[in-house]
Amino acid sequence: MPIAGQGMLLTSMDIDSLHEAEFNRWYDREHLEERVAIDGFLEARRYVAHDGKPKYLSLYSTATFDVLESPAYRKALANQTDWSKANIARFKNMIRGVARITISRGVGRGAALGIIRLRPPAEGADKLRAVLREHLDPAARDGIISMHLLENDPVLSKPLTPDADKADPGAGDWFVLIDATDVSAVPAALSAITGNNAALKPLVVISGVYRLLWDIAKSDLPRS
Repeated sequence: MPIAGQGMLLTSMDIDSLHEAEFNRWYDREHLEERVAIDGFLEARRYVAHDGKPKYLSLYSTATFDVLESPAYRKALANQTDWSKANIARFKNMIRGVARITISRGVGRGAALGIIRLRPPAEGADKLRAVLREHLDPAARDGIISMHLLENDPVLSKPLTPDADKADPGAGDWFVLIDATDVSAVPAALSAITGNNAALKPLVVISGVYRLLWDIAKSDLPRS
């Protein structure tokens, strides 16, 4: 699959402009590297919105879905650095999805990302997945490298912020990811999936276009 592994942690948030420089410094100098170092984590990618909300988005790939509820990951969550705690406390509008990668088609990863958040019906997941599989084919779309479906685990998909215990109707949402060579290629691909599709359009919660800031793989980590 073009996305490494079978599990994905998706996080997205806004940050007040007063703390934005510090937030970016923390993400770039500590957080991504720290997460990729956890056993079972393979790579991480960080994005900023070109047209979408929240402003920042990160994707963390894991070898299996079980890594996202493993002792190693739970230990990391329970032992956040002071720098992490300070920044996490400032997150606004946080989205945190702990997901299985159920569809991944194409080859490689792009410099831009389209994202569609879907709220699947209570019944009919198999049918919806089949409909999406037909649409998630990058071969016929110029500038589209790969396309993917993430299905959140509703129990594990909770924010790390103080309101984590609040009921979240979107905890079981799905995310379509569209890897593209440039942000200009994304809108047409988004529209083709949701624009006039009677089955999918009512399920769309939000969509957006993001630009890659940087990525890191396990092999990039300094050797101890």
